[in-house]
Amino acid sequence: MARRRLTQQQRRRIAAQQQGRRNRLREVAVETLQPAAGSGADRPGRVITRHGQHLAVADTGGDLFHCLSRQSIGDPVCGDRVAWHPTGEGQGVVTAILERRSVLTRPTYGGIDKPLAANIDQLVVVLAVEPEPSAYLLDQYLVAAANFGIDAVILFNKSDLIDGARRPALERYFAHYRHIGYPLIEASARSEHGLDSLRSHLRGRTSILVGQSGVGKSSLINALLPDIEVQIGQLSAASGLGRHTTSTTTLYHLSEGGDLIDSPGVRSFRLGRLDVRMLERGFREFGGFIGHCRFSNCSHDHEPGCALLAACAEQKIHPQRLDNFRHMAAALAQQR
Repeated sequence: MARRRLTQQQRRRIAAQQQGRRNRLREVAVETLQPAAGSGADRPGRVITRHGQHLAVADTGGDLFHCLSRQSIGDPVCGDRVAWHPTGEGQGVVTAILERRSVLTRPTYGGIDKPLAANIDQLVVVLAVEPEPSAYLLDQYLVAAANFGIDAVILFNKSDLIDGARRPALERYFAHYRHIGYPLIEASARSEHGLDSLRSHLRGRTSILVGQSGVGKSSLINALLPDIEVQIGQLSAASGLGRHTTSTTTLYHLSEGGDLIDSPGVRSFRLGRLDVRMLERGFREFGGFIGHCRFSNCSHDHEPGCALLAACAEQKIHPQRLDNFRHMAAALAQQR
């Protein structure tokens, strides 16, 4: 059934109600927010997974509750901090979405940005020798991370398949990412090589794995989460969502500390609604040169006095990165 359209006055009233709930949660210390079950008082929680209007919400003690979401509050997603109150044994209702520090979105084919997960600290871009890595796709992910306000790590999985002939070429192909400040990790889910280094980057943070199909994200998740079946079983039992948790965006707890989000929704990826300035922001090494071109509307393609072209000629910007930027800018122009 289609949702009823809200008037502007109704939207303002709902927003005011949600803000009131947020303010009441801020005024009460988390440790004192332990009302008796069924009292209806708001509690803080975190969305672990969602299927339609059904959510699994963890309270501050880590206990799971099967909650419904009020349609008027918007779309809570995995990772959201929410206000909720119990309605029965193991049941509750989400009444407000708390302020997000970051949100990962993906544009629908209708051009609408759809939220997939919230409050993420880090994007882990997974590459492998097979399928052949794409620097263009990698740069798209890095642009997205910069504009979502989250960090990015580049992970080469299937390192056991990198033979002596391939290694020098791959290192030359991607070494400049390390020079501009992106951590570059080499690992193998099969042999568990490099997983300790990866765990150290994941510890204490909320991370999400992204990458092409076939790079081994599922194998990495299984290697990092040896108790994943136990966590899925707990979610299924507590939330009533059944095995839907394996096909929806779900947050899992790492034993070393931190959380890992598995999202089928990022297997395919397209940049959202960006403009050229946002695109420039996604290429961090451009920062010292943007604004220094002779022409204010420089396309960084052929114009005389272009600061980016000069920096590329002086090997301060990798030519592959500049080429990828120009291709993305052309695609944005075509979309407009």
